[in-house]
Amino acid sequence: MKSLRIGTLSPAKGATHARKRRGLGPASGTGGTAGRGHKGQKARSGGKVHRWFEGGQMPQSRRLPKVGFTPIQRVERQVVNVTDLDRFEKGAIVSRQTLLKKRMIDRIDLPVKILGDGELLVALQVQVDAVSATARTKIEAAGGTITLPVARVMRPRHVKKARV
Repeated sequence: MKSLRIGTLSPAKGATHARKRRGLGPASGTGGTAGRGHKGQKARSGGKVHRWFEGGQMPQSRRLPKVGFTPIQRVERQVVNVTDLDRFEKGAIVSRQTLLKKRMIDRIDLPVKILGDGELLVALQVQVDAVSATARTKIEAAGGTITLPVARVMRPRHVKKARV
């Protein structure tokens, strides 16, 4: 038996084939057209059919109707329910930072809105970006307070800035 070393490795008999010499004369077996057939886009230099091409039929992206709408001014909010606020002790401040520490929200840069699903038993100081009407009544009924940020008032274009 022959010793098996890295220098003696070779493919099994019949596993490999000689490289096809395309377009190198009539003796190569593919002379003239070089295996590309006769004429047509794929026979030309630089001629390729893109993946999205559907043979000239109307492409699927144009056959299907446009759907949906993304409002430009929509604000994505992180939602926390009143039920989840039971994790805080009495009199605690509920803000973006404290909600993030308790892993109730994922990001500190997005606004937070409290929704009124569930019941609240402890009085809390809520300092978030928005509170629904039902959440407001439940938080205040439990003896808590709500502090919302001051809303920005946009100056109309025709009004000039006040000089300081």
